[in-house]
Amino acid sequence: MPEDATFDVVIVGGGPVGLLMAYQMQRFSVSACVLEQHDKTTQDAYGRAIALFPRTTEQLDQLDVIDPMLQLGFACRSSVTYKDGERVIPGRVWTFMENIADTTYDFALVLRQMYTESILREKVASAGATYYSSTQCIDFTVDETKAKNDYAVTSVFQDNKTQKTFTVKSKYIVGADGGRSFVRRHAEVPFDGDSTEDRWIRIDGLVETDMPLDRSYGAIESKTHGNVLWAPLDHGGTRIGFAYSDAIAAKYPGGVTQEVAMAEAIECVKPFKLVWKEVHWWTLYQIGQRMARDFGAKTDRVFLAGDAAHTHSSGAAQGLNTGIHDAVNLGWKLALQIRGITAPSVLQTYSTERRSAVQQLLDYDRDIAMLMSHKWPAWYTGDRDADPYLALGELFERAAPFNTGLGISYPGNVLNHVGFNDVLADTLAIVPGSRPPDVELMTPGTMRPTRLQRVARNLAKFTVFVFTGRVETTRPAMEALSTYLRGDAKAGKDASSIWSHEAIDWVTLSPIAGCSPFETLGMEPLGNTYYDTTSIAHNKFGVNLEKGGLVILRPDGLVGGAYGKLDGSLVKDYFAEVFA
Repeated sequence: MPEDATFDVVIVGGGPVGLLMAYQMQRFSVSACVLEQHDKTTQDAYGRAIALFPRTTEQLDQLDVIDPMLQLGFACRSSVTYKDGERVIPGRVWTFMENIADTTYDFALVLRQMYTESILREKVASAGATYYSSTQCIDFTVDETKAKNDYAVTSVFQDNKTQKTFTVKSKYIVGADGGRSFVRRHAEVPFDGDSTEDRWIRIDGLVETDMPLDRSYGAIESKTHGNVLWAPLDHGGTRIGFAYSDAIAAKYPGGVTQEVAMAEAIECVKPFKLVWKEVHWWTLYQIGQRMARDFGAKTDRVFLAGDAAHTHSSGAAQGLNTGIHDAVNLGWKLALQIRGITAPSVLQTYSTERRSAVQQLLDYDRDIAMLMSHKWPAWYTGDRDADPYLALGELFERAAPFNTGLGISYPGNVLNHVGFNDVLADTLAIVPGSRPPDVELMTPGTMRPTRLQRVARNLAKFTVFVFTGRVETTRPAMEALSTYLRGDAKAGKDASSIWSHEAIDWVTLSPIAGCSPFETLGMEPLGNTYYDTTSIAHNKFGVNLEKGGLVILRPDGLVGGAYGKLDGSLVKDYFAEVFA
């Protein structure tokens, strides 16, 4: 590290969340440095997080990261539940994987963290971000009196191999340094929550078994080892997870070893047979749920993401997914703030939005952890002789939209104009703060299909979708909108600043196809045009074909505003609050 090095953003922690943050910053024309305290060539080679759910893979697709992961990962579309050696039909717990709709990524992508991190490090290098391993943050100070664009953060790092220290200046510092986060502790952000006495074992490797469906995401209902996880991994591997109860621990006064983990894994899948061919990784850990009181600190110069901001059990396999959602939510907001594009209130929504989503996860993760350990939660007043796994299956079913990530939404704020969408039809509510339907569209000329998620995949820009209706009824409104947006002196004056803004893309969706967008619309289209020949987009978004409509998508692909008429002042008013 050169003397007096400066970056827009310093990121502490080189796991998936920190790497994805650094990659985004560089892609969005913001300088970033990520520093990892461990030597990743010797730290846990396998293990840790494995499952990426659909909304996460959509976001990784938007960032051009997903393709190498698809080459290495295991795409799981099926699940199975076993009890006493018999298949339970219908299955429980993981059955939501078989009912994923409205997305290209209708599966869980299983890829061990070692491979995810390797891919992200390559992306970080290709984007030009600076990366250091074996480098530990030992101090940082924030000058809260400095202007927003000044280098207010001074960080001190130590090279763990040479013990030499160096100083880096930055505008912001992001703590992505895990559950024991130095950044969180040094910023004096409380970490609220608690831990339980429950412990779980996870063990990965290559196995041989007579289990009939051994390459499906599985749950084995055991009274001694809890709700046993059976997860097919990349490269032909398998993860087995089970509760390490007091009764099991009593069998091993010398403590847990790899041999103990292997032996109890064999026990927990009985009556099926299991032979270990290779063991790649194993761990014993304690269950708990904690969340930082705020994800931003020191006048929003310090931010927390991933395990530094929240920890919970691995019962629902949400850890990595939640961390990636943090990184994506913070990434574009921080970049546009640094570039002077958005108002400070936009960056402030990171903490409120992500805390609301994480709180939902923690609320049901406590119940999941108890039920998976074959215990009833303390609040349960029903029949305690009943089967907790029945309640566990019902809980997973209710939480399916959250588990896949497709149903995660945020409340109204400066970005999410909740209340304005009542001008749309109620056929399918498209609520600001939520993910829009990923509908199929047609490309002009080739008439080849594409998807809305692909059309709006620039995570550094807002996208305004102009839904035209029938040409004969909506053309006058389209012409007026075009005139207004392009800044005619009689109808908007300064609206042209919105039309040509560097952080806005425009897309026209026409229910009618033709030989060219110009002739189809009878006028110059607003941005690129795609055809909605089946009107599925108009119907799912609730747009009236006689009136048309406008939908604003945030850079992360969520709905910001939805309006049932072609009125440019609505768009102008939205961005008047968002932009600096």
